[in-house]
Amino acid sequence: MKKILLFTFFFTALTIQAQETYIQCGKLIDTKNGKVLTGKTIIVSDKIIKSIQDGFINPTNTTDKVIDLKTKTVMPGWIDMHVHLEGETSPTAYLEEFTLNDADIAYDAEAFGKTTLLAGFTTVRDLGGTGVNVSLRNAINAGKVIGPRIFTAEKALASTGGHADPSNGYKKNLVGDPGPKEGVVNSVDDARKAVRQRYKNGADWIKITATGGVLSVAKSAGNPQFTMEEIEAIVSTAKDYGMKVAAHAHGDEGMQRAVRAGVKTIEHGTEMSDDTMSLMIKLNCYLVPTITAGKTVEENAKKPGYYPGIVVPKALAIGPKIKGTFAKAYKRGVPIAFGTDAGVFQHGLNAREFIYMTEAGMPIMKALQCATITNAMLLDMDKQLGSIEVGFLADIIATNDDPTQDVSTVTNVIFVMKEGVVYKQ
Repeated sequence: MKKILLFTFFFTALTIQAQETYIQCGKLIDTKNGKVLTGKTIIVSDKIIKSIQDGFINPTNTTDKVIDLKTKTVMPGWIDMHVHLEGETSPTAYLEEFTLNDADIAYDAEAFGKTTLLAGFTTVRDLGGTGVNVSLRNAINAGKVIGPRIFTAEKALASTGGHADPSNGYKKNLVGDPGPKEGVVNSVDDARKAVRQRYKNGADWIKITATGGVLSVAKSAGNPQFTMEEIEAIVSTAKDYGMKVAAHAHGDEGMQRAVRAGVKTIEHGTEMSDDTMSLMIKLNCYLVPTITAGKTVEENAKKPGYYPGIVVPKALAIGPKIKGTFAKAYKRGVPIAFGTDAGVFQHGLNAREFIYMTEAGMPIMKALQCATITNAMLLDMDKQLGSIEVGFLADIIATNDDPTQDVSTVTNVIFVMKEGVVYKQ
């Protein structure tokens, strides 16, 4: 009995004296209501936002910590719905498919993840890699390495020769015949099996390449690459396993098939027609624009030897169009989510997307909401992420200036907290 009482006493004492963090905010962006508040103190206990007080409050407990951001602008950690943490653009990227082992990729991915977190992105959706992205997610969740919270699609699904066929461009004796296990689909049965394999491998989402793509070693960037029946089988099977589907798409026909079949997000959307925009509005399907990626592939395509020859005309044709499509889609009322395709450009530069979105006509507050409350909803995390509210996870970042007054400040995040732990100050 004495041991029990002694344990209870010490447990109670530890609970009472648990350190809390008081974040004094000069400005606080209320993403839920689209307002900029002033003079607030966020009190964080463990991983959770305990309270939000008016004014600059100081703790009475000497064990508590104060973070002075009285001259800064504070907001929820950003969410990027389209990254590829396993790699990064370079002139040697295609060769590295043959030279890097999974362990090499893992070391790179860990570094890219840390860079992403320190840039203010506390959560990401990784839309395709070798499967190392699943291990990285698990390692971050276990506290073994530093990085953003990851929701991953594991390996993207393609048709034979399609944008995510892992053997595109290989010499004949290396091509083989990849199938559902490798993420290649050529029938309705393949589609179901490929989704189930992703579930088995640990995926959170399913990604399909509904059309050709820019950076694959294949001729077309826009042709449809799945039948309607295959996409419907993918979406219905994913639903059975509690997963949503994202669809890479540049060409309009493949895009329409994906939207009609029930995918939740369209990535890029370059050649989107008015009819497809109307369909997306009707079916509540979100566009993830990836303007930064479009600009980057256009720039790199002008550098001799940066991409294989077959990629260059696609990059020059598709890259310049993405921003304009986004502008038109936003004006029409297409639902928009924030995503960048980081990895196609240098990791850590994700926040440039905010600048391009505002240049295309979206107010910065709307863009910030896309990267917070909208993306949290799409990830089914809207009761925990995307807003600074009592009971939410303490994912909190800060910039020197108010982005609603100077959007360029988003590229210099000076404070990062994820689940109550400070990673940058």
